[in-house]
Amino acid sequence: MRAAVGAGVFWEHDAHVREQHRLLSAAYDPMTVRSLARTGVGPGRRCLEVGAGNGTVAAWLERRVGPAGRVVATDLRPVADAAGPPVVRHDIVRDPLPEAEFDLVHARLVLRLLPERDAVLGRLVRALKPGGVLQLDEFDASAAPVLRAPSLAARGLYETFTAAKNRLMARAGVEVGWGRDVARAMGAAGLAGVVSRSRVEVWDARSPGLRLLAHHGRHLHDGLVREGMTAGQLDEVRALLADPRFRARSYTMYSVQGRRPREVR
Repeated sequence: MRAAVGAGVFWEHDAHVREQHRLLSAAYDPMTVRSLARTGVGPGRRCLEVGAGNGTVAAWLERRVGPAGRVVATDLRPVADAAGPPVVRHDIVRDPLPEAEFDLVHARLVLRLLPERDAVLGRLVRALKPGGVLQLDEFDASAAPVLRAPSLAARGLYETFTAAKNRLMARAGVEVGWGRDVARAMGAAGLAGVVSRSRVEVWDARSPGLRLLAHHGRHLHDGLVREGMTAGQLDEVRALLADPRFRARSYTMYSVQGRRPREVR
């Protein structure tokens, strides 16, 4: 099976993947499930969770749809930990996907990783029943500016780190700012009633999002060194992100929903 190009940047060290998913869930599950609840998903619905990660969102969906419903959870490399439906190995770019099957399809931070994102978006739309809802949660990681730092040198180090991380992502085929384009892409794919909600927050040492960024200093160590950072600088970055004096604005997270028209041509 072909590995997704962008996703592969996170697989240099599999030992870090579970912590990555734990922090992603802590940072973004609250917004994701609030948005999913707005779709009215409930008993008897059929749902597809793409890029299920550790399975926490799929488990939430399974509780909502109850025994009369069904949740299909997929990932290219399943690592599910949550009590919920089994996560099935599936390559969303290559492997078959049923059409007109699901009342709700959800993917979070998946399409940004895929150079084939427009084609994959079309597949997700076709997997919806007429009237079904697609929700994509994607962030714009092009900027997470410093709000407060203990020194000018610390500010510069953080900016060097985030720039190196974004270069590494871009070289791997990741569209780091794709969150800004999701609503447009969903409309172009034929979805109706597209609604986009966004969220930013202030990151500090206690924030899951900032702890995730610090984790990337370990997880992506080799790639960041290839982008010009030193091991010593990465140690300093992790210390800075744990400093209670440090503050940064988070990435902007977009949660975008659209409905497949009931009249399908």
